[in-house]
Amino acid sequence: MWAGSGRWGLRERRGRGRLLGMRTAHRVETVRAAEADLMARLPHGALMQRAAAGLAAACCSLLGKGRVYGARVVLLVGSGDNGGDALYAGARLARRGAGVTAVLLGERAHDGGLAALRAAGGRVADEPFAPLARADLVLDGITGIGGRGGLRPDAVPVARAARGSDAVVVAVDLPSGVDADTGEVHGEALRADATITFGTYKPGLLVDPAREYAGALRLVDIGLGEVLPGVPDLEALQHEDLARLLPAPGAESDKYRRGVVGILAGSARYPGAAVLAVAGALRGGAGAVRYVGHAGDAVIAAHPETLVHPGPPDKAGRVQSWVVGPGLGEGPGAGVAVAEVLASDVPVLVDADGLRGLAPDAVRARTAPTLLTPHAGEAAALLGVAREEVEAGRLAAVRELAGRFGATVLLKGSTTVVCGADGGPVRVNPTGTSWLATAGSGDVLSGLAGSLLAAGLPALDAASCAAYLHGLAARRVAEDGAPVTATEVADSLRGAWRDVTAGA
Repeated sequence: MWAGSGRWGLRERRGRGRLLGMRTAHRVETVRAAEADLMARLPHGALMQRAAAGLAAACCSLLGKGRVYGARVVLLVGSGDNGGDALYAGARLARRGAGVTAVLLGERAHDGGLAALRAAGGRVADEPFAPLARADLVLDGITGIGGRGGLRPDAVPVARAARGSDAVVVAVDLPSGVDADTGEVHGEALRADATITFGTYKPGLLVDPAREYAGALRLVDIGLGEVLPGVPDLEALQHEDLARLLPAPGAESDKYRRGVVGILAGSARYPGAAVLAVAGALRGGAGAVRYVGHAGDAVIAAHPETLVHPGPPDKAGRVQSWVVGPGLGEGPGAGVAVAEVLASDVPVLVDADGLRGLAPDAVRARTAPTLLTPHAGEAAALLGVAREEVEAGRLAAVRELAGRFGATVLLKGSTTVVCGADGGPVRVNPTGTSWLATAGSGDVLSGLAGSLLAAGLPALDAASCAAYLHGLAARRVAEDGAPVTATEVADSLRGAWRDVTAGA
């Protein structure tokens, strides 16, 4: 199954279709150890042949039925095993009638792969640019998962020529020039239309900025699952995971058994933040929403089912979770509100203005779970670094924040990632749309996640499910390619919930 999308129209079965199983990713060190273990059990070269067979089959599907014979294929070959995979795959394509040309970019090419290509009728180019100008498909086997620091200078003009051609560019395991473990891109990298990865996903394929270089993804099973450890480095939930995790009322449920979420948000200046947070909370599975703050009239006008109280929070009535921060403003009252909510003994979500000046000790002192939901700028302020550093290294940033605060952290952005307080696998959200970068959408997300906390989900699951539903709802609204509003996203949450639970 293809995942993601490239300029060649490849689409994952997301949105209203059912997805099949949690996607997992493993770091290079783990993959290397698993490959060594598996190779010790197999005949010499068998693992590379499995990879090459899957790679060639994927290339055939990209070229299209009946278009392999006579197709012009160019292999960009480095000196590592990725170059060997490309050469053996090229040999298989040549035996099916494709015209295959190898461009050797490393100090030496894989001997067996090069011999196989020549035996199948492939050839080695004297120069790269003429073959690339005529290519139908280019295989990027320049660097493998161990590559660091972008493309070497001599490979840059070749990569640019490949990207500037009309060919489908297919990365072998991952695009050359990206960091497999972190998703960072230091220097120039080759942007692919599709990436064929082997055995398991690599973290960089699922996290921006590297994710944008990978195009559509396809995982080829080479038997690595037999030897990979049970705990991955990254996870990406799918529909069936959400269907298993989301709360559902039983026959004896009432609004209090289903959970009550408290919302402390909004101000005279920003009443809309309160309205949107409550909108998300009402659609998040809890039985009731209590609102405390200065926007009670606006909240009641928009959502008459809300229980409104003037405050303080500890006098508002029983809740099973609190959401604090959206639209509180910059005054001293915001800090007081956060402190009052953190003093409670229920799960607390802190967002937006509530994150300003938040002290790690205040969070670590809590006995109940805490969920922080910063965007990159807020995360940078909490870490004392530049926003650009967070955006370039999202995995490192979310892990650092979770460790420093002893909290679950949902880091919003082009790739939303969630790290639990225990520092386990990071969850990468696979849904969403660039139209979601709109005012108020984060307020809806906070209310939704807080409601899932009140309904009894652990912080990691509440954050992951909320991000998934939030992104899916935005996709539903943006199906016609038009801009979306936060209110529309909130209104679409019910349909998104139905999508993931239908048939479960």
